[in-house]
Amino acid sequence: MKKVSLSIAAVTVAAMGLGSASAADLGKVYKKAPPVEVVSPWDVAFGASIMSNYVFRGITQSNKNASVAAYFEPRYNINPNLQLYAGVAGESISFTNRAAAEIDVYAGIRPTFGAFAFDFGVWGYLYPGGQCFDNGGAPGTTVCPDANANLAGPAFNVMKKDVSFYEVYGKVNYTFNDYFAMGGNVFYSPNFLNTGADGTYASITAKLTAPSTLFGTSGIGAYVSGEFGRQWLGTSDAFYGTTFAAPGFAGPFPNGIKYDDYNTWNVGVGFTYKVFTLDLRYSGTDLSKAGCNAFTSDYTAQQTGSFSAINPGGFGSKWCGDQFIAKLSADVTLGALK
Repeated sequence: MKKVSLSIAAVTVAAMGLGSASAADLGKVYKKAPPVEVVSPWDVAFGASIMSNYVFRGITQSNKNASVAAYFEPRYNINPNLQLYAGVAGESISFTNRAAAEIDVYAGIRPTFGAFAFDFGVWGYLYPGGQCFDNGGAPGTTVCPDANANLAGPAFNVMKKDVSFYEVYGKVNYTFNDYFAMGGNVFYSPNFLNTGADGTYASITAKLTAPSTLFGTSGIGAYVSGEFGRQWLGTSDAFYGTTFAAPGFAGPFPNGIKYDDYNTWNVGVGFTYKVFTLDLRYSGTDLSKAGCNAFTSDYTAQQTGSFSAINPGGFGSKWCGDQFIAKLSADVTLGALK
């Protein structure tokens, strides 16, 4: 009987142990898993800046005065190597037609393959609030469609009410290492600044980033960057044509003028701290004062004897050439946009 009792007890204990183990195992199997964090594919970048001079491809857009700018860019990350984006930006300007501002709208796609980063898209430049400016309404020379002829400065320059246009573009950047990168850009517009002339711009860029320890543990970063580009321009429509010739030059060109192509370059140094960047840059072009006046319709152009086939009046513009730009900007990127 004792042996039997012991056997029964042993079986009972084993059964209890098995039951406890089974309950523990079942508890592990059916325990609720912790929630999985879902990362949104959306993010957004935005920022603002103030600059001493707004220069676009070597030509001031702000009459060499200060300008402010801002942008907002939502982005959708299809995967870590493919991003869609769209954005809107604005800059203060000073144009002959007295446009209120430059408003940019753009969209594109950014694929990445290893060290190569590409960018393809379309960029629209809008200039609301402009007025049509002609040469004062001298007999037979009024070009504005309305009756309110205006005197566009001492050079009697002309400019359309709306100079909005768009460009398609492709960019590539190759990052060699943490310190050095190079890139290339191509932009094309079938109607640059609504002049009737097509425009193609191509450039190469380079950027050298200093080691993060350059300024110790201050958090200040630094870089040196530069760009060399060339702007090709076609022939304008009749609005910008000339009805007389400069002394010693062929003409006139009543149906439109062939704008001068030109080279442009810039080089500068920048300093970064958290979201802030201070960029100090020199910009230049080889566009002559005569070619610059014909292309920009500069309302501040002066008589400099800068005669050419497309600039028969001899007025020259200082909107091109050597310029210095100091720019302070703040840029923020927020992830998981909902």
